[in-house]
Amino acid sequence: MPPLRRTAQVAVLVALLTVLTPPPAGTARGMHRPPPAAERTPPVPTEDSRLLAGRRIVYSYPGPTPPPALLRLVREGRAAGVILFGENATSPERLRSAVAQLRQAAAEAPGGRPLLLMTDQEGGKVRRLPGAPELSARSTGLAPDPVAEAGRSGAGAGRNLAGSGLNTNLAPVLDVYDTPGNFIDQHERSYGQDPAVVARLGAAFLTAQQGLGVAATAKHFPGLGSAAAGLNTDDGPVTLAVPLAELRARGEEPYRAAIAAGVRLVMTSWAVYPALDAARPAGLSPTVVRGELRDRLGFEGVTVTDALEAGALAPYGDTSARALAAAGAGVDLVLCSARAVDQGEDAAAALADALDSGRLDRPAFLDAVNRIDALRDSLEGP
Repeated sequence: MPPLRRTAQVAVLVALLTVLTPPPAGTARGMHRPPPAAERTPPVPTEDSRLLAGRRIVYSYPGPTPPPALLRLVREGRAAGVILFGENATSPERLRSAVAQLRQAAAEAPGGRPLLLMTDQEGGKVRRLPGAPELSARSTGLAPDPVAEAGRSGAGAGRNLAGSGLNTNLAPVLDVYDTPGNFIDQHERSYGQDPAVVARLGAAFLTAQQGLGVAATAKHFPGLGSAAAGLNTDDGPVTLAVPLAELRARGEEPYRAAIAAGVRLVMTSWAVYPALDAARPAGLSPTVVRGELRDRLGFEGVTVTDALEAGALAPYGDTSARALAAAGAGVDLVLCSARAVDQGEDAAAALADALDSGRLDRPAFLDAVNRIDALRDSLEGP
């Protein structure tokens, strides 16, 4: 065998020294030793908590024109949606202009994801836009062919909203009223007293509406049908002492049908249901949101609060505390409908701070954002 060249000799000597030299204390032979700090790859930063929090907020504003502060938030990608009321739609022309501004701002945001542009277009007395559906839920339930009538109402709502540039309706109401003239019946917002009828009509409404590209929202889970006249969660705390068996048999039956029909959103109630959670309103209760709606009924879509400024939440702190409690309970979207942009900003700031501090679980937070993003992506873009 020919003699080794000098370079080969050096290589052999280095190898022998490596084998014979003991490793530094605390380092087993064969283990990877980290490079010096200056050479390490910096960790990948997590997504800005402010952006993530904003993608869980539905904003509102006063008057017919979206304010610059709201348009800025939309352009920055820090808004999931906007809810519109009668004062935002004083004429078809002004509404079209407002919607065009919001949609353009969304198109300029990172990713260009569509906003959830929503309103309450139930029919009858609860309509933010003129036109369909003109029949109330009660009148629909009393029609000769109520299922067909509910389908026509849902299609009318879908065409009306889509024609105005909106893509989400906070309807249908699935509350099964138990006493004529009570809270939900006095404004004709319930299809009837039979949960099976309410289930069929609600499913017909939402199926027709969603077939036209407008997402439907079943509300108010797990049901306000037992609230007496005058018991309005907008005004103050409401407790509904309905036995668990009745709550599930009557109140929740329409939601099973809605979920089976593919409803995209479910709105939670602000009433307290002692049979489920005596300490908190439904929309602040993990037992109701996760235990009942998600785990037991199997809903996989987007959950949304009722109005965050509701009087029923007076005992539960300010906007920040309420938003944090709702998110902690598992509700995805926080509905800030006080017609003030700073209400939504306060809610978003609270969620971002809680996410950074670990008070809110990051994987659960991201799951909520992903559900909302998937809904937005499925709707018509700007």
